[in-house]
Amino acid sequence: MELAHSLLLNEEACGQLGEHQRAAFIFKWLSFLKRLLPAADRVEVKQNQKNLVDQLTRVLMGSPGPPTRQLLSQCFALLYKIGDPFLATITIDKCSDIIRSKDDSPSFLPTRLAAIACLGAIYEQLGRLLDKTFSTVVANLIKTLKSAESQGRYEIMLSIEKILRGLGPSALPCHRDVYKVARICLTDRAMPVRCAAAKCLLELQREAVFLWTSELENMTNICFRAFEGSNYDVREIVSKLLGTMLATALMAKQGTAPRQGPRRSSLEEVMELLWGGFLRGGGGGSFLRASGDILKGGGSVSRDVRVGITQACVVFISCLGSKWLECNFMTLLALVLELVSYPRVTQNPAEAACCRCCISFILRATVGRLLGERSQVLAAKEICRVIAKQKMAVDATLSDSNMETRLSATDVVVSQHILVCTLQELGGLILGLGSTAESLLQDPSAGLLDAVTSVLLDPSAVVRLTAAWCLRCVSVAVPAQAAMLMDRCLERLTALKSCPEAVAGYSAAIAALLGAVQHCPLGIPHAKGKVVLGLAEDLLRSASQNSRLALQRTQGGWLLLSALMTLGPAVVVHHLPRVLLLWKCTFPLSIQELHSECGRGDAFTWQVMLEGRAGALCAMKSFFLHCRDLMNDEVIGRLLAPLTCAIALLTQLPALIKCYGTQVKNSSVVFRLRIYEVLSLFPPKSYEESFGILVKQLLSDLTSLESPACTGLTLLLSFCHASDAPLLGLATSDTDHLFIEEQLHSGSGAGAGSLEHDPFTIHQQPLDVPLPLPPLCRLSQATVHLFGLLFPHMAGAQSTQILDQFSESLKQLKASRQQNARIHMVSALCCGLKCLGSGQRGLLPEDTRKPALRLLLGALESGSEPLRCAAAEGLARLVQTADDAAFTVSITQINFDKLKLVRDAASRSGHALALGSLYRYMGGVSSPQHLSACVGILFTLSQDSTAPEVQVWALHSLSLLIDCAGAMSHAHVEPTFSLVLRLLLTVPSAQVEVLQSLGRCLNALITTLGPDLQAEGPFRSLCLMGCAVMQDSSDCLLQAQAISCLQQLHMFAPHYVDLSSLVPCLCGILLDYSVLANLCSSYLSLRRAVVACLRQLAQREAVEVSEHAVALVKDLPRRDNSLLDITIKEIGLEGALFSLLDRESDPQLCQDLRETLNHMLGSMAVAKLSHWLKLCKDVLSASAETATVAAVETHQEEEGGDRADDDSIYTCTAESGSPFSHPRWSTRVFATKCVCRIIAQCESGDRAHFNMALAQERRLQESAGDFLVLYLADLIRMAFMAATDPSKPLRISGLQMLLIIIRKFAALPEPEFPGHVLLEQYQANVGAALRPAFTADTPPDVTAKACQVCSAWIASGVVSDLLDLRRVHNLLTSSLGKVQAIKEVQSQLYNESTVTMESLAVLKAWAEVYIVAVQSPNQDEKPARLLQLSDPSAEPPVAPAGTGLLRLVQANLSMLSRLWLAALQDHAILNLPHEYAVQLPATGGTFYTAETAEQARQHYCSSWAAILHATALWLNSMGFIVLDEDPANLSRPVTPTSMGQSTSLASIKSPEDINSERFYLILGISMEFLCSPHSDSQMENITYCLHTLHALFDVPWPRSKIGNDQTLSVELLSVLHRLIVTRESPGVQLAVLELVRQVVCAAQERVREKRHSAEVDDGAAEKETLPEFGEGHDTGGLVPGKSVVFGALQLCLCILVRKLPRLSPKLTGSNPVPSRPPLALWHSDYQLISAALTILSELPSICSPEGSVSILPSVLYLLMGVHRELLLQPPGAALGLAVSVTLQALQVVLLSPMAHAEKCQGAWAHLLRCALNTLMDFWDSEEVFHGVNEISRLTILTIFLRLAGPEVAAVQPLLARSISKFQGCLECKDPVVLSQTYQLLLSVFQSPAAVVAVSFIQALGGALVGHLQAIEKSRPQNTEEMQAVLAGVQALETLVSTAEEEHRSQLMPILLHILISFLLDENALSSASIAARSLHESALQDLMRIGPQHSALFKALMVSFPSMKARLRAAITGNRENMKAKAAVYPALSKKSPTIQLKTKFL
Repeated sequence: MELAHSLLLNEEACGQLGEHQRAAFIFKWLSFLKRLLPAADRVEVKQNQKNLVDQLTRVLMGSPGPPTRQLLSQCFALLYKIGDPFLATITIDKCSDIIRSKDDSPSFLPTRLAAIACLGAIYEQLGRLLDKTFSTVVANLIKTLKSAESQGRYEIMLSIEKILRGLGPSALPCHRDVYKVARICLTDRAMPVRCAAAKCLLELQREAVFLWTSELENMTNICFRAFEGSNYDVREIVSKLLGTMLATALMAKQGTAPRQGPRRSSLEEVMELLWGGFLRGGGGGSFLRASGDILKGGGSVSRDVRVGITQACVVFISCLGSKWLECNFMTLLALVLELVSYPRVTQNPAEAACCRCCISFILRATVGRLLGERSQVLAAKEICRVIAKQKMAVDATLSDSNMETRLSATDVVVSQHILVCTLQELGGLILGLGSTAESLLQDPSAGLLDAVTSVLLDPSAVVRLTAAWCLRCVSVAVPAQAAMLMDRCLERLTALKSCPEAVAGYSAAIAALLGAVQHCPLGIPHAKGKVVLGLAEDLLRSASQNSRLALQRTQGGWLLLSALMTLGPAVVVHHLPRVLLLWKCTFPLSIQELHSECGRGDAFTWQVMLEGRAGALCAMKSFFLHCRDLMNDEVIGRLLAPLTCAIALLTQLPALIKCYGTQVKNSSVVFRLRIYEVLSLFPPKSYEESFGILVKQLLSDLTSLESPACTGLTLLLSFCHASDAPLLGLATSDTDHLFIEEQLHSGSGAGAGSLEHDPFTIHQQPLDVPLPLPPLCRLSQATVHLFGLLFPHMAGAQSTQILDQFSESLKQLKASRQQNARIHMVSALCCGLKCLGSGQRGLLPEDTRKPALRLLLGALESGSEPLRCAAAEGLARLVQTADDAAFTVSITQINFDKLKLVRDAASRSGHALALGSLYRYMGGVSSPQHLSACVGILFTLSQDSTAPEVQVWALHSLSLLIDCAGAMSHAHVEPTFSLVLRLLLTVPSAQVEVLQSLGRCLNALITTLGPDLQAEGPFRSLCLMGCAVMQDSSDCLLQAQAISCLQQLHMFAPHYVDLSSLVPCLCGILLDYSVLANLCSSYLSLRRAVVACLRQLAQREAVEVSEHAVALVKDLPRRDNSLLDITIKEIGLEGALFSLLDRESDPQLCQDLRETLNHMLGSMAVAKLSHWLKLCKDVLSASAETATVAAVETHQEEEGGDRADDDSIYTCTAESGSPFSHPRWSTRVFATKCVCRIIAQCESGDRAHFNMALAQERRLQESAGDFLVLYLADLIRMAFMAATDPSKPLRISGLQMLLIIIRKFAALPEPEFPGHVLLEQYQANVGAALRPAFTADTPPDVTAKACQVCSAWIASGVVSDLLDLRRVHNLLTSSLGKVQAIKEVQSQLYNESTVTMESLAVLKAWAEVYIVAVQSPNQDEKPARLLQLSDPSAEPPVAPAGTGLLRLVQANLSMLSRLWLAALQDHAILNLPHEYAVQLPATGGTFYTAETAEQARQHYCSSWAAILHATALWLNSMGFIVLDEDPANLSRPVTPTSMGQSTSLASIKSPEDINSERFYLILGISMEFLCSPHSDSQMENITYCLHTLHALFDVPWPRSKIGNDQTLSVELLSVLHRLIVTRESPGVQLAVLELVRQVVCAAQERVREKRHSAEVDDGAAEKETLPEFGEGHDTGGLVPGKSVVFGALQLCLCILVRKLPRLSPKLTGSNPVPSRPPLALWHSDYQLISAALTILSELPSICSPEGSVSILPSVLYLLMGVHRELLLQPPGAALGLAVSVTLQALQVVLLSPMAHAEKCQGAWAHLLRCALNTLMDFWDSEEVFHGVNEISRLTILTIFLRLAGPEVAAVQPLLARSISKFQGCLECKDPVVLSQTYQLLLSVFQSPAAVVAVSFIQALGGALVGHLQAIEKSRPQNTEEMQAVLAGVQALETLVSTAEEEHRSQLMPILLHILISFLLDENALSSASIAARSLHESALQDLMRIGPQHSALFKALMVSFPSMKARLRAAITGNRENMKAKAAVYPALSKKSPTIQLKTKFL
């Protein structure tokens, strides 16, 4: 195929190929040529033009296939456009000759079609350059058209369309001729010809004015006839033609002023034309001509026509645009609703329902999609006026006794139809508006609620139910209305119980409102359920009292009960006994009672009874669906009794129907439907005894054919496999017209769905208006479903008998009745096999297989496509349930044989599909031979061009087979590819079903090959070629398949998919902004495929996708790219996707759009920050039409004294000119989430995003620099706009965005104003954004989120001025007052759990503020509190002055503390295990009620942690001192037990009891959570718990509680140990260690107290008799799980081994000193190690003497090991701190009292000697300590020598080894080491152990003197050397001073001699170094100090050594002169006056 990539065709290579390969080669070359020509050099093209024309002409004459001829025509056109255009006449003449040729053979047809296509393409490109020849060409085409076959007519119409497009106005001479032939083709029998004709006329109407003027009426009539018998494609394009013409006509008429008297408006004329067709079909026309026929009624109009006209009406309004619709909505609404005023469209219920659907579709598709939210509000008001007007007319009719003035019954029916349509649209509008509809509800001029509520009394059931559904929409959109509307309806129903319409209407309204609660997270008050249940009981009880009201009351009562079940188990469980009693009383208590009641009553009584029992069953069904958690064995058992009687009643129904007729028959149908639905939900085993009655009744229903209308798709669709749906012709299932197109598939007898068919659907979950089918149709579905559920439970013989009975019944029926029966029976069998295959009921008996197979094989040959698909699926299930390879082979062979024998297309299609479906549930094809045989047969059938239907089914079956076979099909991949590509290139484009099946085959092939497509081979290029063929098709579904194939190819081989061509293709499909329609295609499947592909591409190449999309507009023709150009260039692809997201309503498509935008945002947002922020800002700014949104001022003027009020700066409207027009609130919510994601992404990027100074600097350096902090004003503005929007979800999103902004930007300083932060200038903005959230009518969830923002703002430290802080503080204060008074409010709008949510949110906010207020002064004292443990890298926020903020909180602290304690007790109670549920308070808690405990639990879970921490801090500040405070200010009870604060005499508790309750409450909650924190998302709560415990144990009293309870201490340590193991956060681990230290401290205090008490009590006793305190007691044993010491040691070991793994021999091997280097440690690691060592050192102090001996080895091992490991780390400040902590810990251990206790002194000494020996051993390992600082080793050795005592340090050889270590260091040449060695030696000389000191003096004294004496010869040259000498002198001086008196006289001269040797003479002093001079001065000072102390020795020395005396005298003299000189200089300097005079005195 690479040889095809050239400008000229490689004819040599092409000639060597076979016929099919040659066609593919030519197609590949043409594809390459099409891409090459626009980019090629014109000169080169002109040079090769002649050869190219010759080659293209040869291709033309070679009978090219449909895709090839399209490419050929495009290449011809491009060649003449780029090359010499005047040579085109040669090709035109050639094509004309071909068209005129008399050759009519089939082989010449492709050439003629190619010539026609070439003419169209050439004229389209060259246009007016060929205007002299076009008339001849058009005439030739028109002449050929008259005798052409369907393919020729199709191509000629398309060619003429292109000619018209290319010539434009120049084609005027031929407009009439084209019109004449196109109008004929518009009603052609071939559907593709109709489509092509419509496209041609659509292009013609652009220039041909007569089409929408003089010929407008004729054109409308032709379009009406085109709709008759049409398919979806025809309706779609013809409706576009008709709507466009009418819109053009209307715009032209509106632009012309009327010349004469008053006349009907042109809009009315247009609607007359449309409604004429709606009423009369193809006759259409004006009302005036058809008035008689219309008014009389008459023949039925095809639904195809009505659906097409409906779509045309939508196109008509869409073309006129949203502005026109806003201005003319009132008129348009009246004209649209006028349609139902004619009897012809409402002559039967089915027709009336269809007409209402058409009107609803028109209103939904225009008002719902074209208008913005503000315009929709205005439209809703107008609809309300219409509703009120119609209701008044109906009421007047019913109450007016004047027969002349009252309306007729027909007029009443018309009004009712109008009411249904308007109520449905009003409900849809309100649902779309969401919470923004609140202004509409509050507008008294609209009177919406009054108007809708008044309709509940309408005499028509469907009107009442639609009004109820409208009220449901109101409560879903505005949840605050639910409770009020329910109260209103309950009140009216109670008052109007005697009115049948009121009972029916208001009960339906209440049921609808109850059903709406499923969609309202805030719910309704719990008491409403009890009221509804009482009312329902009252209605059912009083039903028998009045026969006129019996039916309505019965239905209303059960409807209310059924709706009550939707509230869920939390509500129903409280009323379940009463409901069970009602069910029991509704049915007979026994079978005998049932038989006895059958002889009583009349028709009406039985009707009421059956309706009542059906209602009871429906309530039971609702109970099963919504309260499944309550379905235990007891409840099922109590329900089985009434169900058994209901099943028994089925046997009596035939006699009742025979006796009482139709009236009872209708009720019996509903009863049977209900019982079948309920039994389908019950486990079949529970009613197994009634199987006989049920099966008999089911067989009767399946064979009686009561519902002949419920056939085809209605029944079979659920039993056809989803992958077979394309075979059913359901092209409309994925279109925008699905709602209206469904009217064509529901069956004429069944009619459209309508609410009156089943009032119980009013409370079902879906939000769309329920449209249930008639009961008979639904009974068939329920019968089939129940039969399928029972089939697996039947005995083998019984199931065989039933299937045989099916076959016998079919033999007795004929024609349509037989077909209908077959549909029911096959459906039942398929359902049974499906249930059997999906359950665990075993295999299908062999005897049952034969009749089942016989039934399914007969259905496979049916003429019904759905029946054949269902039969194929049934065969697959039959094979699955048989699970027998031989049986599978036999079925395959049967299909083979059938395919050889049968010749009709239906039979061959069915058996072909069966071959592909058989292995669907078998896990793959078992045998390669069977696979080869099946593939061979399907290959043959796929090439049968005489039967396109067979081709379609065979190819589809082939795709299924390839999918099932998987890797086994690799042997057939190549021939399958060849087949698919050959058919793609030869199948006519009109046979789209065949092409679509080929697309499915190609998709299956790509899936099978998978990653193998990356390898070299022909398959990849074949895939790309197949995709190219499908992409060029005009069929939308085929394009969708091509895109899906390319998407899969991109997944497996991404480098081989050309994005430069794919992305523009996708965007061109998706973003067509032409005038004709908002989207290129109404096929939802195509748009889904495009967006799904874009989503996948954006995951990897988001930047490339965006760039290619922008490049798209450059390649589009100028006429088509104007709006698209603006959109893409201004806002990019992402902006266009935002716009598309705003228009789309399909959930899956919207989700894909959001994911695509998220991927693009993730890849591009940081790089194109300004673009994305502007995009989101534009989306949010466009919302200003529904609310006054203001510009956020970036600076506030503060110099004028008082600041302006928050709201005063928000007076401007949002800027205009936004590229987005009226975005929906859901789009704006997504925009705010995008901004939050942008902030999160910037946080992980460049730090300049959050540093204003750095960002400004970088902006100056890099002109393209874009940093988030520079857009802070825009971020605040967007957050404000969202937070103050009328839409509640948008308000919550805006507040969340504001919260993120505060958290991320609070600590950023303002570089221009030092000491201030950036957010400080936005104080008023934040206050204004928060204030609306605290109004009385704000929903609780909004207030809860606002409280979170308030606490974050106050705690952020942005505002330091308390006066400014009060703006937000006052909001929290008002909320606190609301929390206190909440139970005093009687009228609740929401569920009681919302009170819990709001109250806890307020308390949590106050808790967070209090925490910051308390901790802010101590931020630097406790590092653990600094760390934001959930994000250790985050910088702590700047906190305000703690005292000022604390002063604000202090005023409410008393109240807050009580409320906090109450909330914590509630949380603790709710967290009790289920077995303690009986202990829960019967009345609930402080902030929750018993009924809403489950809902309230989640609110406590999100709030308790901060409240817990705040409570602990408060108790800490109070020192656990109970104050006698008066709780009178608390207007609500705190808790059921009042936490010790109850003032009743019976419950007064001591302070100790109160403290204990509080202590155990806080400790219990903390430990319960820390035992099982669920995930890392709970890190914040873990932090709160640890801080809580830390604050708790800071107080002595709680510390004593934990210290005195060893079990509790051990449990706490166990919990903390688990936390250490499971959480890696350094902050958490540090906090845990701090808690462990506190626990150890508590134990120390306990031991200390006990020892002290024992000493006091037994003061006179001997010490030996005192009891031993501390762990270990007399034995020294520490029991794991019971020992605090063991727990603490275990925890410290865990930390140390994690950070220093070499400590553990098990982790490092047997060698304790491995050769590999240690792991590098961070600063936090050093902190953890230090904390662990500190704890370790304290452990011996809480042990008994024996216990201390047990633990000492571990402690010493860890101390020594840690010290060794630390010395191997690189030096640093953190390391130095850790080493010092290690040494301190060792000192603590050595100084422990246990070291000197009599019982363990020897053991301690032995262990310490071992430790010292270990230290020496490691010291001797030079490879370990290579290059390590010697000082650390000497330091720890010195600690041992000084503190361990002589029994440790004075023992040989340890003492000798110690002396040798010092000797080695004294020989070191490093002055720093030497200096430190002298200092440590000094401390050893002063050791308390004389033996140690003497030994060291004797060993090292001489060396010390020698070192110092050598200084005279080598003076120090730097400070380090000088310091070393001074340290040596100090050590020697100490040695002298500690010596005995007799030795001191000998040592002192040595010291003096050395000091004098340091002195310099006058000459040497002047030239000496600084260090030598400093040493000289220091020595002189020492001499002057020591001399007087030892005067006798000093004098004797001076006498003995005159030279030394002279040197000393000279030094003293020089020093004295130097002092005089300095004294002379300083006074002179002090007398000088300062040069800078201060003008202000500051003191």
